[in-house]
Amino acid sequence: MLQKLIAGIMIVFIMNVAIITNSNVVFAQTKGEVPGETLGLKSDADLWRFIRNGNTGSTQMKDELAAVMIQSEGDNWRALRNGPVSVFGGIGLAGIIGLLIVFYLYRGKIKVESGLTGQTILRFATIDRFAHWLMAGSFVLLAFTGLNMLYGRYVLLPILGPEFFSAITVFGKYIHNYLSFGFMIGLAIAFILWVRHNIPTKIDWEWLKKGGGIFKAGMHPPAKKFNAGQKMIFWITMIGGLSVSMSGIALMFPFETNMFSETFAMLNVFGLDLPTNLTAIQEQQYNQLWHGIVSLGLMIMIIAHIYIGSVGMEGAIDAMNSGKVDRNWAKEHHNLWVKEEDEKNKKPEPAE
Repeated sequence: MLQKLIAGIMIVFIMNVAIITNSNVVFAQTKGEVPGETLGLKSDADLWRFIRNGNTGSTQMKDELAAVMIQSEGDNWRALRNGPVSVFGGIGLAGIIGLLIVFYLYRGKIKVESGLTGQTILRFATIDRFAHWLMAGSFVLLAFTGLNMLYGRYVLLPILGPEFFSAITVFGKYIHNYLSFGFMIGLAIAFILWVRHNIPTKIDWEWLKKGGGIFKAGMHPPAKKFNAGQKMIFWITMIGGLSVSMSGIALMFPFETNMFSETFAMLNVFGLDLPTNLTAIQEQQYNQLWHGIVSLGLMIMIIAHIYIGSVGMEGAIDAMNSGKVDRNWAKEHHNLWVKEEDEKNKKPEPAE
């Protein structure tokens, strides 16, 4: 029995020696290289460079992104998002608020100089006000939840703590996603209702040359239902709103669109050399950056719009509350529109 045990141990020992010896021979023959002249121990620098440049390897996983070990463009995306986009966006938001405060101290509230008459004229119907408040209300909530995603970890997290901040951020994410459709519906309705009133005319140039009369009392340039300033806000809102909606949809349904590749291809017609062979993750990074930049630009403009439509001008808020405005307010700010409305409502003289 003892002899059999000793023989078994010797056999195992001889097998181990053979395996180790054979491994040393193979290592000596290949000198650290993987057979088949593929990248191995001798080419660590080349292998790392290959991976670091974001090249795609091979994988049995169905997700094609799994074949990319390191996506280098993510560094650029993070640097832009946390750098220029966040910094200049914050400066823009703080700057417009400060500018409006200075303007209010200089100009004060723009009054109806001829006084309120108590007589009103219908400016916006119910459907107009519905479209406005649907678009405006959803945009405000989208703005707050979006700003939380961009700045919340620096501003709110230290104040609220991780648990409460996490809860409101997750809740805000759902608000942001679902209310975006309300914003898009309001945007579409407002475009259909108001586009015919927002076609630029020669009158708008006169309005712009006089600064809309907001810088000097007693100056009331002619204007129809929408003045030049309102037309600018309309077109920026429509174009910017459409753009931010498209990028938002691409972010909600990731890796399904190629909008930036197609856009860059069209722009290259003008001699630009923009990349057109973007990966799915690169498309998402461009979408996220563009979404943030356009959203911040819209916020800056809308803050000024909210100011002039509320505390900045007497009687302006009535247009979107009751839909009716004082006749003297209308004559001072939209005199040509008042004449048009009076002509439409003028009763025909009885025939003799």
